[in-house]
Amino acid sequence: MANDSDLKGLKVLVIDDSKTIRRTAETLLKKEGCEVLTAVDGFEALSMIAETAPNIVFVDIMMPRLDGYQTCALIKRNSNFRDTPVIMLSSKDGLFDRARGRIVGSEEYLTKPFTRDELLGAIEKHVKGTA
Repeated sequence: MANDSDLKGLKVLVIDDSKTIRRTAETLLKKEGCEVLTAVDGFEALSMIAETAPNIVFVDIMMPRLDGYQTCALIKRNSNFRDTPVIMLSSKDGLFDRARGRIVGSEEYLTKPFTRDELLGAIEKHVKGTA
């Protein structure tokens, strides 16, 4: 899959209200050399995106205050970040959720719990060549 140099220095933002998911993603991605930023909800994430301009964003659908769909839509509406890949994360694997994710502009949809390969595969697919 990914060798060390592929993902080194990539800035990845993981937005999830679950500490376990944030920690799991952070651990997996740091092992690959990524710089990992985490946020507990969309509000916290939006200011982080403006400050840090991540290469890719993983966002949970179900979150308090600002859910994943709203967060994704706001990222995609901003001309500075509309090309930033947004990957939706959800514990539900529903057709409706996938379709709604596409409508707001997300590039992909991963079902939790995701595997290391799914996480890295999404990054390679959407960031490779743009970094």
